Amino acid sequence: MTRVPLPDSLLRLPIAHRALHDRAKGVIENSPAAIRAAVQAGYAVEIDVQLSRDGVAIVFHDEDLDRLTKETGPVNARTAAELGRIALRGSTDRIPTLPEVLTLIAGRVPLLIEIKDQTLVMGPTDGRLEAATAEALAEYRGDVALMSFNPHSVARMARLAPHLPRGITTSAYDPEDWAPLPGEVCDRLRQIPDYDATGSSFISHEARDLARPRVADLKAQGAKILCWTIRSAADEARAREIADNVTFEGYLAAIPA
Repeated sequence: MTRVPLPDSLLRLPIAHRALHDRAKGVIENSPAAIRAAVQAGYAVEIDVQLSRDGVAIVFHDEDLDRLTKETGPVNARTAAELGRIALRGSTDRIPTLPEVLTLIAGRVPLLIEIKDQTLVMGPTDGRLEAATAEALAEYRGDVALMSFNPHSVARMARLAPHLPRGITTSAYDPEDWAPLPGEVCDRLRQIPDYDATGSSFISHEARDLARPRVADLKAQGAKILCWTIRSAADEARAREIADNVTFEGYLAAIPA
């Protein structure tokens, strides 16, 4: 399977985690305001996508609405139109679709899209979210890359959008952090066994676990190493001893001259 390299822009510009959000200022993660702030600051943007009931890629991190809105229940129980009328908690922004976010960014900064696991157990995907993501990106001309914790999702994107860079979001997979994900699934994914089979060209690894030997092995084989989530300049400096780039929040990462 052909590997598509990450664009240089996603290695040069720090990546704003869920865009450049600041809840104290009413700028909520993955919101249009956070997208605009990241673009204005010149950062790369990382966003998450979930699936609406009617098959649209929605820019939202959680499976449920409860944390980020005054509504409750699963995101995938609502249509895109219904979700688009829901205000984000602490903001006047509504939940955007992926096509809306692509229009906001318009290729001005690079974009990293995390496709959220729809199976909740990192199992085989039905492909609906991947298809919606590929459809939204079909005419997009900016720098973009795709990733997911679920290797089945990354493999599906290799078939649907083979021209786009793809990678695996990876972790130490501490079972206590990942419950109710089965322990045996944590044990398997911790070894990042699907990198080659998915034709990945990068991983985005949990920052506190960057010293894992498997990360070094992949880097030695040519994989680019991103990491999540950095929350201070000091932590960024430590991460960059291993990682090629960082995904950050809660401070303003320095942009190289």
